[in-house]
Amino acid sequence: MGGYVGAEHEFHDRDFVRDWANRFVPTPPRLRLFDLILEQIKKQNVPSTHVVELGIGPGYMARHILERDAEITYEGVDFSDAMFAIATETLGDLMARVTLTSADLLDNSWPSNLSRQPWAIISTWALHDLGSQRAIASVYKRCHETLPPGGVLVNGDFIKPDGTSFEYEPGRFTISRHLELLVDAGFSKPQCLAHLEPNIENPTAAENYACLVAAR
Repeated sequence: MGGYVGAEHEFHDRDFVRDWANRFVPTPPRLRLFDLILEQIKKQNVPSTHVVELGIGPGYMARHILERDAEITYEGVDFSDAMFAIATETLGDLMARVTLTSADLLDNSWPSNLSRQPWAIISTWALHDLGSQRAIASVYKRCHETLPPGGVLVNGDFIKPDGTSFEYEPGRFTISRHLELLVDAGFSKPQCLAHLEPNIENPTAAENYACLVAAR
């Protein structure tokens, strides 16, 4: 048995983005990923609590984190004005602690758009949409260059599980390959904290994602 796992998106289309956001209100497993990411942020003994999210999307993770940590300031990076509009609605009065930064992660100059240096860079279900291992490797390298010593990158993204007979879109690849790319980018001892909603036999495009952490 086999098949293809992937998805196509129109993230500049307001109607598509609204429907996408409504369909992906976080489920308990996805909230677990948010909590894993927050735990990694809180582990860092750093003088700043500025967090950058790559691909803020509808703002679900931003709200989850900001509601649970009053000290964090947040910067959401995205290339979609339609996503920014929904994130602003999702965050409501929490927007007072949020900066929205427009940038395309396929452009290697995206770190120059940030308002200030973060001590944590995080992302969920976003980098695979860059479409290739090469593009994701480039983002990992830019993250390593941007973070100070002691900073952390936490990426929760769709992966290709080991042992599957399915073909996956190029941006979804194995955990072991992600870890190799993080080492190549200069990170120290990256690790996978969890493989969530695993499904090898009959996977959907919304399953099989991992939480990867890498210290600067």
